[in-house]
Amino acid sequence: MTQPSPALGKFVTGSPLKHVIDMTATASVGLVAIFIVDALNLFYISRLGHGELAAAVGYAGTFLFFFTSIAIGLSIAATALTARALGRGQRDEAKELAGLSLLIMGTVMTFLTIVLYPLLPSIVSALGATGDTADKAVRFMRIVLPSTPIMAVGMCMSALLRALGDAKRSMFVTLGAGAATAVLDPIFIFTFGLGLDGAAIANVLSRLVLIGIGYHGLVKVHGLYHKPSMTIFKRELPAYWAIALPAILTQVATPVGNTFVTSTMAQFGDHAVAGWAVIGRLIPVAFGVLFALSGAVGPILGQNFGAGRFDRIRTTMRESLKVTLIYVAVTWLILALFRHQVADIFGAEGQARELIVFFCVFISASFLFNGTLFVANAAFNNLGFAFYSTMLNWGRATLGVIPFIWLGARWYGATGALAGYGLGVVIFGLLGGWLCFRVVNQLENDASLVK
Repeated sequence: MTQPSPALGKFVTGSPLKHVIDMTATASVGLVAIFIVDALNLFYISRLGHGELAAAVGYAGTFLFFFTSIAIGLSIAATALTARALGRGQRDEAKELAGLSLLIMGTVMTFLTIVLYPLLPSIVSALGATGDTADKAVRFMRIVLPSTPIMAVGMCMSALLRALGDAKRSMFVTLGAGAATAVLDPIFIFTFGLGLDGAAIANVLSRLVLIGIGYHGLVKVHGLYHKPSMTIFKRELPAYWAIALPAILTQVATPVGNTFVTSTMAQFGDHAVAGWAVIGRLIPVAFGVLFALSGAVGPILGQNFGAGRFDRIRTTMRESLKVTLIYVAVTWLILALFRHQVADIFGAEGQARELIVFFCVFISASFLFNGTLFVANAAFNNLGFAFYSTMLNWGRATLGVIPFIWLGARWYGATGALAGYGLGVVIFGLLGGWLCFRVVNQLENDASLVK
């Protein structure tokens, strides 16, 4: 095989394992920082001594996660197209693709914000919130929701920095926003005495930091931005949406499943919802490396796909699955050993405590299969099979969640519902892992026939 040109992307040479570890490690720092701050946010709210406040944040978080999921889906398309162009050595085209991606992101998220803002009371009610808890959830979202387009564009800038291979500056984007929230949260919640409103305001200000750091790294440092020409717009828009739409559907599948969990927990009262809210913050903190791995692997696969290096694509996926296995085993052990301390941190009592401890001991192990599905999704989204991600994730969020949670809740209450949440991913994780290697083999065979 001919050696890649030095003008190609940085991931087409060097150790695939080193690229996976480097990209994942830096992405993890920034991503986990955001999740830790989110958990701190809930911790501060819980210290106000009002159970309905934690439940309100839980309901708000469930809805706002839909916006984050859509932004991630659009960012996946941005990363895939830009990384492929960089892998082919076409940097000028990559600049225009970055510009096109940012334009679409801002437009879509602004439109969704305007449409859904008046519907917040109905949305919260549909999630199962009632009375004062519902009022507080709506109040929180009315402050945070208008800043969603800012958050989304900042996320896209971070993703484009990963497509370039600049994992460090991509990390700084999320790390900076997380640090801003960590500083501002206690000031607005306690010092200014704003409580839940203070947490929402701090959230908005941190998003301004997010987009500011992203702009500096992407535009000022790398210059990876150019207004898309009409030629690029017409030619690449279908390709963008061919990746983005399945990727969005894939990402939205998770909050759909989570929404069913939330509505099920609501049947067992605010303590169950509060326990689920803590678990919702604990998952990304404990398993943020897996979320980061999925985003980190994408540019590596995309650049090597653009360069036609199928051997490196296969190696990258194998090494990613090894990292997943080791990480989940270690994290599961830590959570199981310190389950009571985790519950103590959030001052959880009664049913909320029971759910948190049960998650730490049993459900956390299922993230081995979640991690496998994350790696498979990265492969499908960057290799032109994004529809497979959609099918697997919706299968997991419906067939893999709803029946298990319904039966679990009926037989064993809130704990049974949580058990159902963990069991559903096993089949779909195994299927995704097997299918992604078949896709690579198919692409390689097709490429050899063309030659």
